[in-house]
Amino acid sequence: MKAAGMIDETILNRAVARGILNAGQRQALIALAREEAPEPALAGQGAEGVEGRAQGLAGAALPSVDDQMRLVGGGNDIFVTVGVILLFAGALFALQAIAPQNAVSIAVALALGSWGVAEIVTRQKRMRLSSTLLSLMFMAAVLALLWEGLQAQIGLPAELNVFSLLALRASAGEVASILGGGMIVAAVVYFTRFKVPVLAGVIALAATSLAFLGALVFYHDQLISGAAVVPAADQLADILADALAIPLLCGLAIFFVAVFFDLRDRERQTVWSDCAFWLHVVSAPLLVHPLFILATGQEVLSGRIEPGLWASILLGLMMAGFVLVALAIDRRSLLAPTLAYFGSVGIYFLINDAANTTGIPPFALILIAIGAIVILFGAGWQRIRSLIIRPLLPTSALNRLPPIKA
Repeated sequence: MKAAGMIDETILNRAVARGILNAGQRQALIALAREEAPEPALAGQGAEGVEGRAQGLAGAALPSVDDQMRLVGGGNDIFVTVGVILLFAGALFALQAIAPQNAVSIAVALALGSWGVAEIVTRQKRMRLSSTLLSLMFMAAVLALLWEGLQAQIGLPAELNVFSLLALRASAGEVASILGGGMIVAAVVYFTRFKVPVLAGVIALAATSLAFLGALVFYHDQLISGAAVVPAADQLADILADALAIPLLCGLAIFFVAVFFDLRDRERQTVWSDCAFWLHVVSAPLLVHPLFILATGQEVLSGRIEPGLWASILLGLMMAGFVLVALAIDRRSLLAPTLAYFGSVGIYFLINDAANTTGIPPFALILIAIGAIVILFGAGWQRIRSLIIRPLLPTSALNRLPPIKA
């Protein structure tokens, strides 16, 4: 009877989704749970009592101390996800056997099927992993449907390359609006219905693709009009290096939207926090890759890296900046590409001499060093946040950031 009386985070979220509660009432229930079950009351309950309490209403109410992705809802969620994969894999093979030349009908059937299953799995049961998979299946079916529509309307070439894309200049606006705009509209409609956070990342990727296409069309028009000179072979690397401004600006825009969502939900309790996670996942490589090339002096075409002293200092400052930002906003997703790009090269040049004298491959030492850093941050994330961020920022800023639990 005790377990039946507990209301966990999933029940509260479902109540908000069905309109039984609004966000304010949900927070009021959370505050009431804190008052009704103060922390000292857990002292005599032992490990099982504390664990059970953590799974109840107050456990759902406590601020998150981790950069939660909340992707898996439990064993049943994984079980249903396997069923979804088998169901739609079988449906795809069956449809291809029945109508092998009718890609439009197959895409429509899969889109409608994923939407229908989501009405149960997502709308009613709120299963996280299977809901994410269904949303991606829906978006893949929509993309296939849009692509087939373009093929029929414009006649896209079978092989897409630089020359075939330039030949489509007159249809660039139509291609962008149908593919990019269609994906964004479909993702917004699906999100409005089902509130699946991964679609925030899909929207960000679609918007970034539109920005790339717009930049490509602009540069093409500059070349055609004579406002820009066709680059020589030795100038191509510089042109590509200048083009890094596009992913950098897109990454900054996505990052600021993610931070906006984070600041709206400091305790990481709503769907907007999960949306912010996926936006950080998308923005991180868009930010890190251009900055990595700028800091190390890497040649875009050859990939050679020969940073001097100033470049090494700049590399270290950028690494420190990303670490501080990640700690401040409590998002470890920013550090993964940072360690992969900045850390690998920086540590390589720091330990290269040692590797040459010991005979140990530099790559092995890089893996050891990065692995140690990841474990350090993973095991003591909140403690590190407390030691670095708390004395570094004023109280007014700390009150707007995710709470530090250490």
